[in-house]
Amino acid sequence: QVQVVESGGGLVQPGGSLRLSCAASISPFSIYDMGWYRQAPGKQRELVAVISSGSTTTYADSVKGRFTISRDNSKNTVYLQMNNLKPEDTNVYYCNAKLAWDIRRDFWGQGTQVTVSS
Repeated sequence: QVQVVESGGGLVQPGGSLRLSCAASISPFSIYDMGWYRQAPGKQRELVAVISSGSTTTYADSVKGRFTISRDNSKNTVYLQMNNLKPEDTNVYYCNAKLAWDIRRDFWGQGTQVTVSS
């Protein structure tokens, strides 16, 4: 059974930083596109950042220049470095692992809470 596990969330002051990690028990990890999404209560889940199997990155406009997604295929892990955090970044952040050519290979984690508040 595939497991996708996020960690690194927490409470941080505006302007602060956090690094989220996501470990996925998928093999081979390197062929999966990995993404971070977020969802606030009562709202739709939205894309934050995606890194393809070829390490091409895509960001939501709201996080460009502040967030960086990266992956370490040797550790089956994807990261989201979040800098200059704002209160509107407060959300539950979810990790996604997706195989581009097989819609059945689409896995989600349970989410990790990020709260930006003074």
